[in-house]
Amino acid sequence: MRFYSGFALSGDQHFFDPYLKHSDYTVAGFSYGAIKAAQYVADSRERIDTLQLFSPAFFQTKKESFRRLQMGGYFKDAERYLENFLTSCFAPSPVAPLALGENNAESLQELLYFEWTSSLMERIRAKGTLIEVYLGLDDQVIDVAGAREFFLPYATVTSIKRANHFLQENF
Repeated sequence: MRFYSGFALSGDQHFFDPYLKHSDYTVAGFSYGAIKAAQYVADSRERIDTLQLFSPAFFQTKKESFRRLQMGGYFKDAERYLENFLTSCFAPSPVAPLALGENNAESLQELLYFEWTSSLMERIRAKGTLIEVYLGLDDQVIDVAGAREFFLPYATVTSIKRANHFLQENF
């Protein structure tokens, strides 16, 4: 199985163990990593049976002012931006221990401006790859309703009640 981590993260795969298909023919990604996973599958010539997208970064319904605010916050103080970002990813729970990975403005810009398209999804499905999308209904990071509406025609969409961006359930 190939796994793509979220923005500025490393080793975050374990958060999704309850849902992951551990197969040589599965590609999975979390948030920003979902973008990378989908692009990989679309361009790959190898056999891939399942693409799993966990809380895929879905910001195409957000206003330009939101994107500029995010980029401005990152440029002003990247460390504080990441702290606030992780807090919102785990909200309302405390931030769980995790490893930070590489991050840069170009990756954040790609994440914020990426547009999921029907042509991308159809390219993946045309290969015979099943697409699974997992969304936390209490996710405070992405547009969950917009993501659900977009992905439903192409994927099996699992909505998890009281779950945050990391799909951790809040009780």
